[in-house]
Amino acid sequence: MVKKSDEVLATGRRKCAVARVRMTLGTGKIVVNGKEMAEYFPSESLCGYVMQVLKVSETEGKLDIAANIDGGGVAGQAGALRYGVARALVKMDENLRAVLKANGMMTRDARVKERKKPGQPGARRRFQFSKR
Repeated sequence: MVKKSDEVLATGRRKCAVARVRMTLGTGKIVVNGKEMAEYFPSESLCGYVMQVLKVSETEGKLDIAANIDGGGVAGQAGALRYGVARALVKMDENLRAVLKANGMMTRDARVKERKKPGQPGARRRFQFSKR
């Protein structure tokens, strides 16, 4: 584990979102872009998605987390924050790696939006076919 004064930096990415996470030992305060996490992510499910990492690693209420998130939408940003927190936890304590990996939290979700193709309205959707 890390000393009280130390802070751990990590980066998490999901879709187009990038989260820069700064983690220190503390009281469990989570600040995202200068706001409380519950205020930044109004959906309870997104907050729970991020908190899942802390629950699995049994560090809930023991760490202060400050994150700056850029790009993407709210779901992508929550995913980026979750991955960044998981990576920061592993930097803090290497023994947590096995637990987080077993719960699928150490995998970068590489799914991104497919590009739009020419001659069709979307990535895969085609214009309606008319025989006559």
